[in-house]
Amino acid sequence: MILHRYFARRFVMAFLGTLGVFFVMLGLIDFVEKARRYGDAAGLGELLALTLLSVPADLYEILPLIVIISGIALFLGLARSSELVVTRAAGRSALSALLAPVVMTLLLGLAAVALINPLVAATSRAYEARTDSLRGEERVVSLSEDGLWLRQGDGEAQTVIRARASNLDGTVLHDATFLSYDNGGLPRQRVEASLAELQDGHWLLRGVKRWPLLADNPETAAERMPQMTLSSSLTANQIRDSFGDPATISVWKLPGFIERLKAAGFAARRHQVFLQTELAQPAFLTAMLLIGAGFTMRHQRGGRVGVMVLGAILLSFGVYFLRNFAQILGENGQIPPFMAAWAPPLAAILSSLGLLLHLEDG
Repeated sequence: MILHRYFARRFVMAFLGTLGVFFVMLGLIDFVEKARRYGDAAGLGELLALTLLSVPADLYEILPLIVIISGIALFLGLARSSELVVTRAAGRSALSALLAPVVMTLLLGLAAVALINPLVAATSRAYEARTDSLRGEERVVSLSEDGLWLRQGDGEAQTVIRARASNLDGTVLHDATFLSYDNGGLPRQRVEASLAELQDGHWLLRGVKRWPLLADNPETAAERMPQMTLSSSLTANQIRDSFGDPATISVWKLPGFIERLKAAGFAARRHQVFLQTELAQPAFLTAMLLIGAGFTMRHQRGGRVGVMVLGAILLSFGVYFLRNFAQILGENGQIPPFMAAWAPPLAAILSSLGLLLHLEDG
């Protein structure tokens, strides 16, 4: 037990040191980039705030790289100090020395999914809100249990749109309500349509009832029409992009968001793949640690150290690329989301264990 605690402490120290180095590096690079992009519209305090809001997402993205570098640093240190040799001489196998780092990696992965993911989602949303404000942009779509909500506007009026459901890209709305406001915030008209189709520069409405809200009695002045058009500045790409990155949604809230997406008629496969990928994060981090261990646990001599470290890094990048490729296949519907998220880390774990068993007992 004492030996396991020692290895666990060494791994945690290596991880924290690597994390600190990457935090400083990413923070400096990100601050320079923010100053270049928003320096004319934001002061020093705003630039620092933007940097602190964006760095957590960057660190979370490269967490597998941080884990494998931490594992390489740990096992190289243990090999060079001959502590692994002493461990083997005491009757402990090298695989038993892996137990504590693997457990710590699994705990780290669970903490990343349960605690760090919601934090990153919150900081990412705050970052997007601040950058949208600096660019003068606003999100045009939101989802709720009541249905799909959109917003469009120009120099003369703003229109809020609510729909019960839509097609996959949000260009066809069912049971839609259009409520228009003037620049002073006063409602001008309300339009209900059984079907609304977004075309170039306008909505084509069918099954329409229109209320002029500036009239003394809007209901008396209401009129029904088979169809009408309303000007629009929206495009299909704007509607699609307004849902944002799934990374801006906490993993705890993502299942409910997926259900609302499906209820509104949108494809939720991208979010389903992301959810499964987040759930598979502990396994993927464990795979990264085992890859590093497979190349660096044995006693290193001379120039082989650099070759082994390079091999571990290249293989980890290969597994990372494989995971991203599987995600793309999952988002395109070519493989199930569960397989897209879990197959790469499980394959990497089994391959790494095979390598370790071959080196230790083969």
